[in-house]
Amino acid sequence: MEKTNNKTIELFDLTDKVAVVTGAAGQLGGCYVRTLLEAGAFVAALDVRLESPKSKLKNINSDRLLSLEVDITDRSALEKGVDTISSRFGNPNILINNAAIDTPPNSDEQDTGPFETYPESSWQIMMDVNLKGTFFACQVIGGHMAKSGGGNIINISSQYGILSPDQRIYEYKEKPFFKPAAYSVSKAGVLGLTKYLATYWANHNVRVNTLTLGGVFNHQDETFLNNYVNKVPLGRMASEDDYNGAILFLASDASSYMTGSNLIIDGGYSCW
Repeated sequence: MEKTNNKTIELFDLTDKVAVVTGAAGQLGGCYVRTLLEAGAFVAALDVRLESPKSKLKNINSDRLLSLEVDITDRSALEKGVDTISSRFGNPNILINNAAIDTPPNSDEQDTGPFETYPESSWQIMMDVNLKGTFFACQVIGGHMAKSGGGNIINISSQYGILSPDQRIYEYKEKPFFKPAAYSVSKAGVLGLTKYLATYWANHNVRVNTLTLGGVFNHQDETFLNNYVNKVPLGRMASEDDYNGAILFLASDASSYMTGSNLIIDGGYSCW
């Protein structure tokens, strides 16, 4: 039996790296935290609601995990967070901008109505969290990396940042449901920010890439699942663990020559 190549394993090793994950208490954020810890990293888990009953961090016990309640739309809160992380673990060198809000089918009617009447307040909230929050995290944590030897930023986007939502998926609803433009626009903006920063910080040893995700199974209703899955060549929604390998690849030296790129993992949804 052929022996495992230690150099291959080392490519994905994150021992003593310091990673920051925003939106860390959410379904995918918790998975990313576990993956980074298992790869040897110190992890700062940032979320605005760490004590949520649904928090995915509750059952993670590690002396290499630091949980911080931080609102990413508040730049000063991020700056305090970086100071705390640096004093505890050292300078951050991995940032996963995972925090975001969406508009699921059970949202308020005003947020799922026609484009023509979509509220400005809802637009602003979506932009504040999904785009401005990512912008601030890159400014504060990415800027710290650029001054302290380099690092690696992974911005999380969505297939709806590269494709228009297929509104026909939701036509079974009794009341009209429209996936709002704000989500698509905010996630498309993440792609633009990635490309900008990849060139801006290239000389400071900071790599910046986007990971674009497809829909994740979270016990959605059966009709929605059938409608969605019919558009996926692999025939299913993603499980919450399906993106861990990509996170490890992008966070490690395995992707050392990759910057400004967009890694799309959506079960083939965007191939149609």
